[in-house]
Amino acid sequence: MNGRYPSSLLEKAVNEFATLPGIGTKTAMRLVLHLLKQSDDAVDRFAEAIVRLKHEVKYCKVCHNISDSDVCSICSDKRRDASLICVVENVRDVMAIEATMQYNGLYHVLGGVISPMDGIGPSDLNIDSLAERLKDGSVTEVILALSTTMEGDTTSFFISRRLADTGVKVSVLARGISIGDELEYADEVTLGRSIVDRTSFEAKI
Repeated sequence: MNGRYPSSLLEKAVNEFATLPGIGTKTAMRLVLHLLKQSDDAVDRFAEAIVRLKHEVKYCKVCHNISDSDVCSICSDKRRDASLICVVENVRDVMAIEATMQYNGLYHVLGGVISPMDGIGPSDLNIDSLAERLKDGSVTEVILALSTTMEGDTTSFFISRRLADTGVKVSVLARGISIGDELEYADEVTLGRSIVDRTSFEAKI
């Protein structure tokens, strides 16, 4: 046991919390000590929620969003405009766009962006399933809502080329999102306006 900790159980819990993104040792210690002050029922509910999340959460077989069922609530909502598909990098971006209340179409979660430095290529992303969704002709526009980083722009370019022969309009968010910005950190007003004012994507060769 490390001499800094009076209990090996405390040390183990702190070390596990410290593996979470953005959580250092001091914050991990505060969280663990907070849990120790809670009732047994409260801690059991907390632990159960994490375990069930890991073992029971599903990914929508249509758009790859996180879901409680095989098809997510957005894809199964008949009130949504099925002619629009908004392509995003991850689930956090879906939640960010939904928070703007400016978009009523469907989504497609890529699961990342093309990044050769990280060993991520087009085949590692959900691009093939996006192309498959366009085959029945019901989709008229694909909105590329990717971060304005080099990796995001590279991914947008690749997808636009992949969809060039489908006849589907490919658009991109208006540049209210600053160059280099991650989509999830944009404020709701800016992000919402960027969706409303989206423009056609012109792939420059």
